[in-house]
This record gives sequence, structure tokens and C-alpha cells, in this order.
Amino acid sequence: MEVILLEKVVNLGDLGDIVKVKDGYARNFLIPSGKARRATAANKAEFEARRAELEKAAAAKLAEAQAQGEKLAGSTIKITQKAGVDGRLFGSVTNHDIAEELNKMGYKVAKAQIRMPHGPIKMVGDTTVGVALHTDVLVEVTVSVYGETA
Repeated sequence: MEVILLEKVVNLGDLGDIVKVKDGYARNFLIPSGKARRATAANKAEFEARRAELEKAAAAKLAEAQAQGEKLAGSTIKITQKAGVDGRLFGSVTNHDIAEELNKMGYKVAKAQIRMPHGPIKMVGDTTVGVALHTDVLVEVTVSVYGETA
């Protein structure tokens, strides 16, 4: 199915690109989430009429994400969890825990935006994780995990 992208989609294209995707991906994700529309003649004409408005909105989103990224860059998040004497945690620190801490600090971040390349944190210490505020804005944040003996 051919769709017109209404915003930048990772590994697919930029705003205004007409791309061919599998039917299920278009019907179940792109169209319901407002990221794309079917590439019919009427939709193409409507998109061209609204192109400037959509580009302005995308630029505003990017600027907002960059501003938040500048404030967030280099931040340290402190999380205390129960741990054994050897420094291993009972459980782990997940993207949900990190997003919750960031929200307490005043940053609006969803758990899906946290990028943990090595999976959940299972040891006491400092770890660097990425926060994807926008498709073009990835900020590094340090997570300090402290052990609390049981």
C-alpha cells in the first residue's frame, strides 16, 4: 500500500514522502497513529495544500525537543534498589523506572523513549542510556544505581 507520510518516521522517510509499505503496517500503525494517509489523488492534493502547515508544526516539535534535550543532556538520575553484597540487584532497573524518575524531575518522557542498548540494568553503578526525545534528537543520560542492603 502506498502512503503519504505526515511526519518523519524512522527507517521509512521524511514528511511528504510517498512510500510503499505492507498493508498491515499501514492499517494497524501508521494510519491510526496519524503518521500517514493513503496515497490517493484526493489525499495527495489535500496534503500539498497543507504542506506548509505540517512542515511548520514538525519544525516546532523538533525545536521543542532540542530545547528539552539541551536541558536534559548530561543529567544524572539516582535510583536506589535492593542489592546483594556483591553489587547485583534483586530485580533490575528498567526503562519504566528511568522514565518515572525523569518525570519526577520535571521532564515529560515516555518509557518507549528510553534506549537501553544492553537491556535492563542489573548491577550497582553508573550506566549511560539514551533518551530519544524526537527522531532526530537523542540525548545521553547517566543512571546511577545505588544498592540498598536488605
